[in-house]
Amino acid sequence: MHRFFLVILLLFGFAVHAQTYEVGVFAGGANMIGDVGRTNYILPSDIAFGGIFKWNKSKRYAWRGSLMYGQFTADDTKSNMSSRQQRGYIVDNSILEGSVGLEFNFVEYNLHKLGPAFTPYLYTGVTYFRYDYNYFNGSVLQDISQKDGSLAIPMTAGFKYRINQFLIFGAEIGARYTFTDNLDASNPEGSNFDEFSFGNIFSDDWYVFSGVTLTYTFGRKLCTDCFE
Repeated sequence: MHRFFLVILLLFGFAVHAQTYEVGVFAGGANMIGDVGRTNYILPSDIAFGGIFKWNKSKRYAWRGSLMYGQFTADDTKSNMSSRQQRGYIVDNSILEGSVGLEFNFVEYNLHKLGPAFTPYLYTGVTYFRYDYNYFNGSVLQDISQKDGSLAIPMTAGFKYRINQFLIFGAEIGARYTFTDNLDASNPEGSNFDEFSFGNIFSDDWYVFSGVTLTYTFGRKLCTDCFE
């Protein structure tokens, strides 16, 4: 019985050691889609950056976690809608998010072989984020020095390319469907704020992180077919 458990532990240790991990950085920009500012889906208005960790479980998928920060400006005067241009609201906000989920590769992506490796990918999971809580009183944005939190569903598309044995370059566009309508200060919650709501109160806000990634791989397993 003791030998049986010893074998199980050895197999488990080898399986963990056999995985390939990635750790790296994300840099790019952020924008919001809501009731204030432009309606473009992908048009960064400010910076975004963060860190990414991946656990490549197979050639087809990887578990992924990330921590990212972004800022955006929603400006009515830059909208292509005349009603928003006349209104002239401007919102500056920031987002700090943590996300975990699954990254799916379109083609087999084998980091245990030498040579180039390239694949487009999709990522989704669950995201929790914090943002500044504001509202408009007339045409003036009221900063009540409060942070609020909400969940979001990330929907990310990108590609990744192995530069060399240890470095992987990628680029991605990630839209987050949130469960709040107040990223743009258009729908503050609570009976005290009912008079300050405007826009489509039945449609929650989105935000988008667009940028590039650079990750370092480690924990590579030994293989017998690396030169095939």
